Amino acid sequence: MNGFLLVDKPSGMTSHDVVAKARKKCGTKRVGHAGTLDPMATGVLVLGVGNATKLLQYVVDGKKSYEATIKLGIATHTDDREGDVISTADASGITEDTIARELAKFVGTIMQRPSSVSAIKIDGKRAHQRVRDGEVVDIPEREVTIYEIDVRQVRGDEIDIAVTCSAGTYIRSIARDLGDALKVGGHLIALRRTLVSPFALDECADLDSAELVPTAHGIARMMPTRTLTYEELIEIGFGRTIAANPGAGPVAALTLDGSFAALLENRDYAGKELAAPTLVAVKE
Repeated sequence: MNGFLLVDKPSGMTSHDVVAKARKKCGTKRVGHAGTLDPMATGVLVLGVGNATKLLQYVVDGKKSYEATIKLGIATHTDDREGDVISTADASGITEDTIARELAKFVGTIMQRPSSVSAIKIDGKRAHQRVRDGEVVDIPEREVTIYEIDVRQVRGDEIDIAVTCSAGTYIRSIARDLGDALKVGGHLIALRRTLVSPFALDECADLDSAELVPTAHGIARMMPTRTLTYEELIEIGFGRTIAANPGAGPVAALTLDGSFAALLENRDYAGKELAAPTLVAVKE
């Protein structure tokens, strides 16, 4: 079993819960996921199975899109609906134009402070676990890129938005920071991920129905491919170099029958550019 499972994660399950069920479904422990979704969140969760687990880094680093609902007037310690309320304020006088203007300030490359209950590891321990253990967690700001924020609808103190952003962006932080900017507080009450580039929500299904996308088909959507000769396959199997790839960046090497064989990257060897295998698929 090698490939990608495109799952529409239901609310109430952790990403790890989905991985555990996928291991039973696929009959292998070699299952991982590309980007954590909070239990309350739904939507695109990309799982790698078998040799595809080593390719998940190319999914994790891709662009993400979300549909979210923010509630103004209430701040929580987790920046979402599952946290304890830490402040309340009257948000009834805030106009849609004011909301749109403040959200527009987040578009671009910005410094964002992740939620204290994120999955970020601090000295080997998840931030959310430290908070549960009673520790005070202050995660430094980090650079993220928000490509687009669209206000879909404003219903009193609830705002529906659509966000396209870089990996590492926290939508809960947008809710918190919008509430802070408006001086009323805010938190996230709904989140649905609609894209983990290059995989979109309409390709996903519940775990029981999801079908395995072959590794070669999935990786071909992330980077260029190159079909190797039998002789080249033997060489990379021994970790040796072959003729250089055209262009820069990693290339997915395929066998003559279209199966994923390896990742190749060009390297300089005494002034001569050659393609070296950085990951070779192992037959199970």
